[in-house]
Amino acid sequence: QVQLVESGGGLVQAGGSLRLSCAASGRTFSSNGMGWFRQAPGKEREFVAAISWSGDSTYYADSVKGRFTISRDNAKSTVDLQMSSLKPEDTAVYYCAARKGRGPGTGRIYTYEYWGQGTQVTVSS
Repeated sequence: QVQLVESGGGLVQAGGSLRLSCAASGRTFSSNGMGWFRQAPGKEREFVAAISWSGDSTYYADSVKGRFTISRDNAKSTVDLQMSSLKPEDTAVYYCAARKGRGPGTGRIYTYEYWGQGTQVTVSS
């Protein structure tokens, strides 16, 4: 079992920045690839970014490429999502998730087995 707790969400103006953090506990955190997803009201949950177990490989959705950066600290069992140049369409509940494998994967939701409770990000125009 892996427990995941997100933090860092909030309200920010368009063009601003926000940093989300996910704290993991339970079985060995460093064995899993990790990812961030988001879900806006009335929409399906969508992939945002992922990182391999070692942190040396990442993968991003086209919609956030160049604006968001995922990173991890295995010593602290945390994975962060730095979000910059935020847009109103980035408004969603953001979820941290642990993959079944070690790599970053390609964003397929069924490859993730543990999920956090989510944190709200609201970007005002």
